[in-house]
Amino acid sequence: MTDLMSMTEPELMEFCVSLGEPAYRGKQLFGWLQKGIRSFDELKNLPASLREKLKANCLLCTCRAVRRQISTDGTRKYLFELYDGERIESVFMRYRHGNTVCVSTQAGCRMGCSFCASTVNGLKRSLCASEMLLQILEIQSDTGERVSNVVLMGMGEPLDNYENVMRFLRLVNDEKGLNIGYRHISLSTCGLIDKMDRLAGEGLPITLSVSLHAPNGDIRKSIMPVANRYGYEELLEACVRYEQKTKRRISFEYALISGVNDRPEHATELAERLKGTLCHVNLIPLNHTGRQGYKRSERDAVQAFAAALEKRGVTATVRRSLGNDISAACGQLKAEND
Repeated sequence: MTDLMSMTEPELMEFCVSLGEPAYRGKQLFGWLQKGIRSFDELKNLPASLREKLKANCLLCTCRAVRRQISTDGTRKYLFELYDGERIESVFMRYRHGNTVCVSTQAGCRMGCSFCASTVNGLKRSLCASEMLLQILEIQSDTGERVSNVVLMGMGEPLDNYENVMRFLRLVNDEKGLNIGYRHISLSTCGLIDKMDRLAGEGLPITLSVSLHAPNGDIRKSIMPVANRYGYEELLEACVRYEQKTKRRISFEYALISGVNDRPEHATELAERLKGTLCHVNLIPLNHTGRQGYKRSERDAVQAFAAALEKRGVTATVRRSLGNDISAACGQLKAEND
């Protein structure tokens, strides 16, 4: 069955021709799909004969909210069920610069980071582009507000689902669709170097966020299995290549875990490693997931860590915590429901 919503307008035009229909029907179909239709019967301006062909040959992916939680700060956490029963999470956040949705790219994750709830049951499957789009469309419908920013930081490793994520990025940017600018999109990776090099050649001016979470290779290996495949220095070299090719600053994500990676000497070592790199460090007070007995760093330790980086010439900010009262961290809500 053909997944229509994952197709671009030119592809839909060709598909309609293959069904014996005029090409312009593809343009009409693209417009409808970008509104997040749930049934082919909603396509009122298309002939009944075409609707029947679509029902016989095509799939409309679904993304149904089975649970929604609203934080006191306005953040909304969604647990969505997909057409095959798999469940994923999305988060809606309000900022002064616009509304942001954190999108999942996989049902589960196989990266195994010890502080993340998304990896508890491993990877179930990767999402298609339409299932990523539907998260945004469903949230816009629920909130009645436009989404202007997207972060691919939900469940899954985006670069482990490379082809579908690239298709999603081009669809979400389409001016006839959601029309979200590339510079308003951030993609997070735990550091799949071969895919990072490939992404650098795509010509997409998105922000790349690299989940570093450690000042050296030994600590990174202890909390992130991917570090056993790609070395610390190797990853930093790949980041430099990405910056040089794209002229885009990389954002390093650093979850502060009490007693593991948040000591003054860790800040000093991290600053030395990143010296001379066009980057920004996004310090993230750890969200409690109950895994490994990890604890969030104390506020004083977080501020001291940020100050130590700034003192050594590395730009750093502390991410504002949103949705702590609704299990907004990646994978938490699904784990609770499971």
